[in-house]
Amino acid sequence: MNQISTPDRHGQDFLSLLRNGPPERSIEEERLHRKRCLAATFRLFARYGYDQGLAGHVTARDPEKLDHFWVNPLGFHFGRIRVSDLILVNDDGEVVEGSHAVNRAAFAIHSAIHAARPDVVAAAHTHSTHGKAFSTLGKLLDPLTQDSCEFYQSHALFDDFTGVVLEEEEGQRIAAALGPHKAAILKNHGLLTVGQSVEAAAWRFIAMDNCARAQLLAEAAGKPQLIRPEIAELTASQIGNERGGILNFHPLWDKITSEEPELLA
Repeated sequence: MNQISTPDRHGQDFLSLLRNGPPERSIEEERLHRKRCLAATFRLFARYGYDQGLAGHVTARDPEKLDHFWVNPLGFHFGRIRVSDLILVNDDGEVVEGSHAVNRAAFAIHSAIHAARPDVVAAAHTHSTHGKAFSTLGKLLDPLTQDSCEFYQSHALFDDFTGVVLEEEEGQRIAAALGPHKAAILKNHGLLTVGQSVEAAAWRFIAMDNCARAQLLAEAAGKPQLIRPEIAELTASQIGNERGGILNFHPLWDKITSEEPELLA
């Protein structure tokens, strides 16, 4: 007689997200959720090879102090970051919770984005190899695949590289170039993604870097055939929403927290 299998806890969590969306949380619960997702994001980014020395940062707006954000501390490898290592930074660049230093470039870029975009909960930027390589072309992603349609008409180009972003004015220029979009290509620098959740911002960075890699490969092999604009627009509406970002992040969250549970400490 065949046994009817039931989903395990992870499967049940995913089904709940799929059917009901994210659960209601108190401010304290939401803060912990964002910090856990942030720590998991750094562990995942390390596995994808997005870590490079001191470069790279992901932020999560605090759900109560809306002009403060949580971020990775300066000098910590992505692959070792735990929830308890994260620092809280105010809009003056001061560390108000945690005992570690903040990356000056992280503050310059992310403070401007969080100030300009009240809808943005999280922003991600690293010096990923394929993102850097694609950024040197000084152009947007083409709608070459189903995956790249997620960014169709919803990402921008910041085409004025002037060195390491250390001044707040430079961060404001990046935020202005990003505008209302979900992502930006920083020419000669790398990729940047945002979302209304840590999960969406993190997933979009992983997806965008993958799309950059796919386009580089396709252009090296020949002349890629673009998806028609009306189909690209339709596909973007199907896969490019916030909920999709959360759902796509979920299996990555399950994997990393199962294999590296200490990140939650």
